[in-house]
Amino acid sequence: MAVKLSTIRQAFHLLKNIDFEQLGRLSEKIDLPKVMATVGKMNDQQLSGLMRMLQSSGGERKKELPPVNGDFYDLSGMLSPEDRALQLKVREFMESEVQPIVNEHWVKSDFPFQLLPKLAALDICGSTYEGYGGIQSSFLMEGIITMEIARVDCSMATFFGVQSGLAMGSIYLLGSEEQKKEWLPGMQRLEKIGAFGLTEPEVGSGAAGGLTTTAKRDGDTWILNGQKKWIGNATFADVLVIWARDVDDNEVKGFLVKKDTPGFSVEKMHDKMALRIVQNGVITLKDCVVEEKDRLQHANSFKDTAKVLRMTRAGVAWLAVGCARGAYENALAYTQKRKQFGRPIGSFQLIQNHLVEMLSNLTAMQTMVYRLSELQDEGRLEDEHASIAKVFCSLRTRDIVSRAREVMGGNGILLEYNVARFVADAEAIYSYEGTKEINSLIVGRAITGFSAFV
Repeated sequence: MAVKLSTIRQAFHLLKNIDFEQLGRLSEKIDLPKVMATVGKMNDQQLSGLMRMLQSSGGERKKELPPVNGDFYDLSGMLSPEDRALQLKVREFMESEVQPIVNEHWVKSDFPFQLLPKLAALDICGSTYEGYGGIQSSFLMEGIITMEIARVDCSMATFFGVQSGLAMGSIYLLGSEEQKKEWLPGMQRLEKIGAFGLTEPEVGSGAAGGLTTTAKRDGDTWILNGQKKWIGNATFADVLVIWARDVDDNEVKGFLVKKDTPGFSVEKMHDKMALRIVQNGVITLKDCVVEEKDRLQHANSFKDTAKVLRMTRAGVAWLAVGCARGAYENALAYTQKRKQFGRPIGSFQLIQNHLVEMLSNLTAMQTMVYRLSELQDEGRLEDEHASIAKVFCSLRTRDIVSRAREVMGGNGILLEYNVARFVADAEAIYSYEGTKEINSLIVGRAITGFSAFV
């Protein structure tokens, strides 16, 4: 039977790289005429299979691996071209400016102030506050921005959440027009830094009715006394939103306290195991005098405070997604490169099982917060919507970072591989903006009609 020309070409291709010396050594081990006769009898399909086998075993071609991408359902594909461009702009900033220095600052527990002008240039602070400078975007886009920042570093995302969310949000939602004009433009440009002082040394979850920081009206001024703890940005903020209980009507009210106000002092907190770049402080207010014009004019009870928390709690859920995505993508990239027993560890079944469970949780989190922000943009966000997202996403993030650390073995606890930071930071995210228990009771009250709060 005549051999096809294509068959001859493929047979020649198999042997064309063998020189005469190699051919001589090969003939001592195998019957070359018999091999050629056998190859000559193969059809095109058999020869193609032989070629694939030889190329695979010989390692002539490097296997092209899928890209590392935590957006498995392509939610980014639903964004407008402008929003997608902004997402990638933030990603490029985080990867080029923050990633190279983040571990150094994490170890030293200091803040990279040199990055503030470049962060300001992104024009992303206060993007949902209409009329006060900067680009205008949706809550969905703000959430995606938060995720992109947290995907590289959760501390920077927390700074962004305090500045753009809690501090600016308090003024935007509850301040007078004069207060908005005084503070919001400069805060949007990061020329003025804000902080949010609600939590106290002995009062966290019980802030609704148990604040020990007091405010006493005295003519056109208020006298504040008490302490605040865990206050992000407190050590360098220009203005701090301080929440205190009015001793006359027992209601929670908000005050804008400038950093140089007499009676105000702050001490940096040390020895944190998580969010080490965030500059948390303990604030002491001792007969601190604040003018009536600096009281948030529309903050008259804790229900008003809760409006700010509801808005920003959605952002914390997005931050958890970013933390989880950063851990997953770092772990996936590691398993594609790290070899054991002569093979990338990503080729082993148990490693793939971990990765798939991580991705499943991450994808569920992403779709949840995407819909959460859609509700927020529609003006339909309720406390329970934000709370269930905070509960679910912070829980699943803990699981994802744990598995990321596991697939990396001992290297998972080294900062140079990044996952160790995500493991630590996930613990802080799990607790702040309402613990799992408190947020669960908010959801429980909504679905049963019964309040289980003490």
